[in-house]
Amino acid sequence: MQSYRFILLYLLVSLFIITSCGQQTKDVTKPSVDTIPMMAMQIQKCSRLYTSEYQLRKIVTYNDSMTINGSFLHKDFKMDLPMGRRKVAIPMTATVKAYVDFTNFSEKNIKKNNQKIEIVLPDPEVIMTGTQVDHEAIRKKVSLMRKNFSDEEITRIQQQGRNDMIKSLPNLGIIENARQNAARQIFPIIEQMGYSSDDVTITFRKKFTLNDFSTLIKKIE
Repeated sequence: MQSYRFILLYLLVSLFIITSCGQQTKDVTKPSVDTIPMMAMQIQKCSRLYTSEYQLRKIVTYNDSMTINGSFLHKDFKMDLPMGRRKVAIPMTATVKAYVDFTNFSEKNIKKNNQKIEIVLPDPEVIMTGTQVDHEAIRKKVSLMRKNFSDEEITRIQQQGRNDMIKSLPNLGIIENARQNAARQIFPIIEQMGYSSDDVTITFRKKFTLNDFSTLIKKIE
């Protein structure tokens, strides 16, 4: 009889322990981890992320003429002298890169709504990293009545060529390519932190127009 009582007491104690553990497990909730600061820190480590590179080539041409201004029979005239013309063609190449600078990226660039994440990337920037002139391929045609092009004139024409190449950049889609390439390189960082790419939207501060393009171009390095 005592053995039955002992077994019954053992079963009651075991049931109490199991019930208590179950209750404790039910009451304990796993603390939620705020991954936004870590995500911002990981993206900031990208620093200056180069996303696109273009090789441009242009033959810069310049010509001018010596003219005579005067009047005849009370009529003004302007005439180019056949022996007063000169021309120059300067082949130039340039390397242009687009990048996104994450130096100042922070939690303010990340918006979270439940499991949905929106990341607002910094404005893309464009820089001409260098230009080269093929001096051996420069072609000049200078009439006998004119002086040869001076070094200062050649330098000025080269600068005009650089400016013309910069003006052509919006037509190359370099900003849109910078956006897409930056997004592709950011997605793996986010996925490593447990987020699905379907829950992440990567945007930029605004949609840039041709008028905005000049503000995105930095000085030549």
